[in-house]
Amino acid sequence: MWPKGDKKMGETKTVRVAVVQAAPVIFDRERTMEKAIGLIAEAAGKGAKVVVFPEAFIPCYPRGLNFGFSMGSRTMEGRKDFQRFYDNCVAVPGPDVDRLARAAGENGVYLAMGINEKNGNGLDGTIHCCVLFFGPDGRFLGRHRKLKPTGSERTIWGEDDGSTLTVVDTDYGKMGALICWENYMPLARTALYQKGVKLYIAPTADQREEYQCTLRHIAIEGRCFVIACNQYVEKNMYPEDLNGYRELESQPEVMCRGGSCVINPFGQYLAGPSFGCEEMLLADLDLDEVARGKADLDVVGHYARPDIFELIVHEKI
Repeated sequence: MWPKGDKKMGETKTVRVAVVQAAPVIFDRERTMEKAIGLIAEAAGKGAKVVVFPEAFIPCYPRGLNFGFSMGSRTMEGRKDFQRFYDNCVAVPGPDVDRLARAAGENGVYLAMGINEKNGNGLDGTIHCCVLFFGPDGRFLGRHRKLKPTGSERTIWGEDDGSTLTVVDTDYGKMGALICWENYMPLARTALYQKGVKLYIAPTADQREEYQCTLRHIAIEGRCFVIACNQYVEKNMYPEDLNGYRELESQPEVMCRGGSCVINPFGQYLAGPSFGCEEMLLADLDLDEVARGKADLDVVGHYARPDIFELIVHEKI
């Protein structure tokens, strides 16, 4: 006779997730770290076991700035703003990574944190848009670097290879992330589906209504929970002593209105979308919905045609 499992017939397994739609202390790594650690504790106090932060939260997503770049030239003033940004990025490995790991461990949560990453070993000067993953035991679990920065983001962030198409094991299923417009890359999405992603983290800077359509589509397509997180940022939050501060004159007062949300495997909102304020969204996920959804659609299983289509992912450096 097979041993009986711990799960009783009809019992529902759930997990509470917290989506932190907040503003960083722009260009200030230390104060943003302090804010983030406080918000992690607040989320844990509300029963969350998974906590998600926006794209490039530490020290900021430098919306509206061009760091003095124009086609074929750049300015020394812009270089100085870039250096200020670089100096406030997160070194991986480094003490800030250790602090975030401790915060996850002290609060017993899985943490997905959006950062601007610089090489902690000082081997290069390239910045990467990155998600760091941490476990409730205080361990650093891995990272995902953005594969393709969009538009003028390419003057700030470098590209990366497939070695950080990371999916980590959690007590609630596999968790992985694609950042912002990576979610428009169908093969990148499929790579995560093939890895069995159940908690699909989508940190973003896209505040448009149209992007909500993409998030809902991914939930349906991948039969996974999509946990999307954006910042809420006002122009008055930028430090006025930036050399490029005048570049913000054409920007609206609310530069990023949010749009964070949690979506179930049937494309239905469980929380949000939230627009117009800093807010912590909470949602209780019924993890059995993944299997229920795959009863009629599993794009890397019974709804696939591997005899016709094949995806090859190059994950080695």
